[in-house]
Amino acid sequence: MTEPGGLATPRAAPETRRAARAMREEAERRARAAGHVVGEDPIRRASFDAERAAAEAVSSPPAPTDTVPLFTVDTAPVLTIGTGPAASTAPLVESAAALPPSEPLDTLVTEDATPARHVRPRRLPRRIALVAGLATGAALLLGSSAAVTAMMAPPVESPDTALALTVAPPTIQQLPVPEVKESPPAADLCTLSTFTTALQAGDDEGAVVAAGGGEAFRAAVVEGRAPCVDLSDSSRIWTVLDKHRPASPVDYRPGSLVLPDGVRNIEGGALRADAAGALSAMVTAARDAGAGELALESGFRSYQTQQVTYGRHFAERGERADLVSARPGYSEHQLGLSADVVACAGSCTGLDELAASPQGQWVVDHAWEHGWIVRYVEGATPVTGYTPEPWHLRYVGPELAKAYHDGGWTSLEEFFGLEAAPNYLN
Repeated sequence: MTEPGGLATPRAAPETRRAARAMREEAERRARAAGHVVGEDPIRRASFDAERAAAEAVSSPPAPTDTVPLFTVDTAPVLTIGTGPAASTAPLVESAAALPPSEPLDTLVTEDATPARHVRPRRLPRRIALVAGLATGAALLLGSSAAVTAMMAPPVESPDTALALTVAPPTIQQLPVPEVKESPPAADLCTLSTFTTALQAGDDEGAVVAAGGGEAFRAAVVEGRAPCVDLSDSSRIWTVLDKHRPASPVDYRPGSLVLPDGVRNIEGGALRADAAGALSAMVTAARDAGAGELALESGFRSYQTQQVTYGRHFAERGERADLVSARPGYSEHQLGLSADVVACAGSCTGLDELAASPQGQWVVDHAWEHGWIVRYVEGATPVTGYTPEPWHLRYVGPELAKAYHDGGWTSLEEFFGLEAAPNYLN
């Protein structure tokens, strides 16, 4: 409150030195303006009070507030000062010049006059920002911890996953890699010196061996890589006689014929020397194996002898004689390489009984081991033109007989890739 003739008491202590100085100057002005009432002492007292208030404001820290000063605004105390003799227009008094000059002194200072102070906005936005920052940091920290925990923790296996892990993957077997062997280049047998030498010497078995064996010889003939091999040459063990291919010459006769050693000979037949030796070995092997005795029913038959034989069959059967007997010049017996064998057990049986005997079965299984094949077999009549003759053996040598047996062949025509010959051409 402002007493008449006295000084205006400020509402609050100044907060800065600037404000204190302003208050002190304002008090001094007020004292000078009111000097006619209070005299010198009030001026000193006001000045002392202002300085003490300023000192206390500076020495004591400001009271804590809940606001954060974002900016400050300096304002002068709102004072209404007249234009008397001692009137002053200080910067802190913004509206002193606007008062009418006739105002009394007691209206120059009002109770609402407050010293200048810095305006401090509330600190709530800063606190909100701080709380938001702390919350965001906590969220990031928790998220990082959760991520690290998830990375370090063992994976949770579902039932399907556990089942998939416990079931062993199917074993994939690698397909077998075929072993590829380089085949030797196709060669003309007639360019091999060893082959031609044996061929020229009449060593048919040696020539087959020089060709690489029975199968190699056969393949070369079939493929045309043996032009020097003549399947119509009646002197060779590989010659083929059938109803399309007669002996050459037609009345051919081997150069040497011998009786097989150690073989019972019913009609006194003879064979080529190589065939005779092979028959003796086969008969001995059958006896040693316990199969029984084999005897030679018929061997070489000359062209003239075959004329008599075929004539007898033709008289009995007519044209059907061609199924059981060859015409003269077309019989393998004329080569000296064929033998009709029979089984003997003390006495010898006929040709037709051989197949059912132990000797006949042994011949089927083992004759090839001694260079012999059964020439006319069951099922081959459309090719050979003859009914089966289990007793009719044909000598081709051990190498060709092995290839014939191993290949499961049933006729020489098929073995050498020739056409079937079921009937005579004329």
